[in-house]
Amino acid sequence: MTPPEKSPQAPAVPQASGPVAHPYIPNSVPAVRRAMLDAVGVAGVEDFYADIPEGIRLRRPLDLPAPLRSEARLTRHMEELLRRNTPASHLLSFLGGGCYPHHVPAVVDEVMGRSEFLTAYAGEPYEDHGRFQTMWEYQSLMAELLDVDVVNVPVYDGFQAAGTALRMAGRVTGRRTLLISGDIDPDKLSKIRDYVRPDHEVVLLPADPATGRADLAAVREALAAGGVAALYTEAPNRLGLVDEALPPMGELAHEAGALYVVGCNPISLGVLAPPSSYGADLTCGDIQPLGIRMSYGGGNAGFIGARDEERLVAEYPTRLFGLVPTEVEGEYGFGDVAYERTSFAVREEGKEWVGTAAALHGIGAGVYLALMGPQGMRDIGETILAHTAYAKQRLARIPGVEIPQSDAVHFADFPVRFTGGRDVAEIHADLLERSIHGGIPLSADRALYCVTEVHTKADIDELADALEEIVK
Repeated sequence: MTPPEKSPQAPAVPQASGPVAHPYIPNSVPAVRRAMLDAVGVAGVEDFYADIPEGIRLRRPLDLPAPLRSEARLTRHMEELLRRNTPASHLLSFLGGGCYPHHVPAVVDEVMGRSEFLTAYAGEPYEDHGRFQTMWEYQSLMAELLDVDVVNVPVYDGFQAAGTALRMAGRVTGRRTLLISGDIDPDKLSKIRDYVRPDHEVVLLPADPATGRADLAAVREALAAGGVAALYTEAPNRLGLVDEALPPMGELAHEAGALYVVGCNPISLGVLAPPSSYGADLTCGDIQPLGIRMSYGGGNAGFIGARDEERLVAEYPTRLFGLVPTEVEGEYGFGDVAYERTSFAVREEGKEWVGTAAALHGIGAGVYLALMGPQGMRDIGETILAHTAYAKQRLARIPGVEIPQSDAVHFADFPVRFTGGRDVAEIHADLLERSIHGGIPLSADRALYCVTEVHTKADIDELADALEEIVK
């Protein structure tokens, strides 16, 4: 047999003798870099760091892995990282506590993915491709849901919205003390404290441990001390409880000359009264439940609603879009209202710094609200209330499981206490082996569970059956 012919030797790949130009980074071309350096009159990049003291200079390369020099290798690397994570949608998840599993209609993703929205950073009316109108539509829909006159372009998240609303109240009243009543997420409280620290002192008034409701006596006493800019509470609170003390707290705040600021879950407002109806001067929260997918480290955007009252509107640091007639009869345009309020206009003289924010999520929430309509929001709210009530009743029948404040109304979130010999960590580990996320740990024996419209009776029964086997 004649042996096969050997393949010709592949030619050697020539090696670059100098700096390599990156195909996607024009500044990496040596001639371009040299022209840029010459334009500013320096010999090299090192000249830009001449003012940094030698004692804090890092005179060695950063300890980084080797670069990924191809798009294919980068894609493979990212896929390897993503495979380490198990999305909540791939398990039966009862996680909530501020980032909720809700159904997102396909058209929401479709509109948010349009290039004129997804890639448009800024712009003016002549180049925004309808983005300003979508933000105005979002504000209008949110204002109807909240029963207010003015809603801002979204800020980063509900935490910042709460901090900004409280600083607005401080500027309106000229006072320093901020009262926070009831059960609030520790992370949110930390963010609020940090955000208002330069101008305000935060005083926490814990909920009544027996009922989970606000301690009205403590609220009344704190307000009587004077100097209170605002009283802040939430509806529902961190544990999903809808507090009967919400209306009287508003009355107490106003009697003391303070503003009443209420944080709320907007998807609850199809069945729960909006905070403005029981005295809230400022309503704030996160629009994540309104058609925004859960995302690791994202998927949030904050709103602030108020009456069309000059003393309140003038203190918004964020952008507001309005509808105005143009020079053409019957034609309207969309643009900033009182732009001079913002740090975009007055820079360091602004009342607060305002950045890129989360306007894209506002567009998504606007599409969601338009799809749902008033009846749809009522239907989804009633469904969540019914699922929450059933879950509380079903889990309470399990030996070794208690539902604190079981007589109260809860929306989506509700606490669960384990009274057997196993702690929350052990129980959750066993649930995960059954492909169930068991909620957010609150302590060694308590966890925060959540149900929404995406859960079914069978899902809740599956959780209950698993807990009956696990809890001892």
